[in-house]
Amino acid sequence: MEADQALNEISVEIISCYKCILSKSRKNAVPGDGPADAEVMFIGEGPGFHENEQGLPFVGQAGKFLDELLESAGLNRNKVFITNVVKCRPPGNRDPQEAELKACETYLDQQIAIIDPLVIVTLGRFSMAKYFKNARISRIHGQAAWVQGRYIIPMYHPAAALHQRSLRPVIEKDFAKLPKMLEKARKMKSKINTEYPNEEGNAVDDATQLSFF
Repeated sequence: MEADQALNEISVEIISCYKCILSKSRKNAVPGDGPADAEVMFIGEGPGFHENEQGLPFVGQAGKFLDELLESAGLNRNKVFITNVVKCRPPGNRDPQEAELKACETYLDQQIAIIDPLVIVTLGRFSMAKYFKNARISRIHGQAAWVQGRYIIPMYHPAAALHQRSLRPVIEKDFAKLPKMLEKARKMKSKINTEYPNEEGNAVDDATQLSFF
């Protein structure tokens, strides 16, 4: 319950946040949605029109595709946490700007710390850049790296398939890997907890960071 309360408190802060210019044009901030004990966390780029209207992440066309992808991977949307790197809609769905990313960074970091997911799936290049600043999504999508005590898996944003049909099977193939990756993450975490009981899961970071499989 403490984690749930902490997550709710962050949501309240986000809803009343005026740190950047996006707060001036938003209808609703979109803190994120999902349980505080989620094993898998999805981080997109920013709310779109429908998200701005409803205050919930991924409820438009890209959200419908995400629902299909989750179902195909055997994941229940109610058991994963979904959020974005910016919590308010950029006007016209433009790319988030550096100042906007910085303004929301603390909120996202707090959410990650509270939820402590085994797997983080980044959706799109802006969320990917949080962990792989100089990487190209076309090269590393669908691959996993052990970073800061968890698997980070960069993937294309579901909206990319709506604009470029050829990406749909690519995204579907990447999502199909999620069940095995989640199982690998569980085994890795169990191994770390056994071999490094006092290291909080970070003992192997230096050796495995950016070691994609």
